[in-house]
Parts: sequence; structure tokens; C-alpha cells
Amino acid sequence: MPDPIGQWRAGAPAIAEDVAADWGLTLGAAYTPGACGHVVRATTGEGAPAVLKVFFPDRESEQEPDALERWSGGGAIRLLRRDDERRAMLLERCEPGAFLSSLDGARALDVLIGLLPRLWEASADGFHTLEDEVAFWFAERFDRNRHGDVATGIARELAPTQGELVLAHQDLHGGNVLAAEREPWLVIDPKPLAAEREFAIVPIVRSPELGHSKRGVLYRLDRLCSELGLDRERARGWVIVQTVAWSGGRDYVDEHMQVVEWLL
Repeated sequence: MPDPIGQWRAGAPAIAEDVAADWGLTLGAAYTPGACGHVVRATTGEGAPAVLKVFFPDRESEQEPDALERWSGGGAIRLLRRDDERRAMLLERCEPGAFLSSLDGARALDVLIGLLPRLWEASADGFHTLEDEVAFWFAERFDRNRHGDVATGIARELAPTQGELVLAHQDLHGGNVLAAEREPWLVIDPKPLAAEREFAIVPIVRSPELGHSKRGVLYRLDRLCSELGLDRERARGWVIVQTVAWSGGRDYVDEHMQVVEWLL
């Protein structure tokens, strides 16, 4: 069968070279590639360090530049330039660039508890909604997972009863926050949704980078809910729902299935 992402990856370096030529960038070494992104160190014509990212337009990342624009550098990297046709962004470079997961779990949570309310200050108007995303999960994901029925039941209860919608980064884990110079830590790689706050902590609770154990998962859930004033039961439900959905629609992501079973 055709592999659209694989085909896109093969052509991504050429897209980056074309964009760099148009924007007057000098490209350096590429970063470790993500699932749907090609990211390269760059230097602007003025000699400033930056990052050039071209990305595959999947449903979760297509509004990434919009989220960065909305946050305007408040706790997240700055978007310097964008080309929507070629799915390209020129981004602020984070140096020294260490992952937040390089800290111990308690100190990493300190950082995230400080960042989340700043991200939530941005308007969520115009972003895909969690309720629409849940409808997609109903159609494409839940029926292929042994916990799909449970996730479906929880999602049907939670989705239409959400509180205030905020701009949520649904992939905010220990590998998507980097040490920087402008601020000590900055968020990268948003997968934005308009969702209630309880949903926004899901990837942190699950984050294996911050420690994969039942004790660690419950510690993060309890502390985030307590210090950010969140409804623990709703947050627990959303962790189950999105973790089932993000298992790829199957049972093969063992860490995901363990988190779900710990929380059921």
C-alpha cells in the first residue's frame, strides 16, 4: 500500500533546501527526525541561529504554526516565519537544548506547572476542538483497541460536558520542552486543540520520559490536579481516552496500555 508519510519524508530535505534558498538561510545539521517532521539547524542571513522545520500535514500538527503564533513566545518557542503552502516554519532555536526529561520527575513537574497556565492564557478560538477530535477517535481508533469500549463510554460522557476551552498542547511531554536562553524552558512541537484544562495534562501524566511506573503516573496526576485546581476524575478519564486513541488504534504500544490499566 502507498505510504504517504514515507514518501513525504523522502522529499522533505529537498523542500527544506528550497525554503532555505528563498529565505536566505544557511542550513546545518539536521535534528533527529520526528514521526512527521524534518527539522534542521539554520543560520539567517543576519547570522542569527534558528531552526527550519518542514512537516507533514497530518490532522494533529496542521495547526502547529497557528498555536506558536497565538502563544507569541510566552512559554513556547517563537515562530519567526511561515510558509503554509510548503508547510515550513522558521523557529527560534533553543540552546543548550536539553530535554526537560533530563531533570528528575518532581523538578520537571515544577516547570510544567509553571508553563501550563501561561499556555492556557492564549485564545483557543479557531482551533480544532476536542469534541471533534473525539468524533474522529470514535470512527478510527477505539474499535481496534481492547479498551476501546471503556474509552468510548468515558469520552461520550466527558466531551459534551467540558468546562472553559483553552489552547491545549496534546503532546506536551518531557521530550517537548527544551532548555533555552530567552527563558529557562520553552515548549516545542505543539499538537493544538481547543479543550478543557483537564485534558491538557494528559500527555504529562502519561509521559514515560518522566518515569514509567504506576506510582509515577499517579504522582503526576495527583500533583497536577491539586496544584492547578483541576477535577481529578475528569483528568483521569481523559488520560484513559487519549491514551487509547494514541496507541495507534491497536494494542501494540505496551507503555500506553499499562497506563490505561493502572488508571482503570
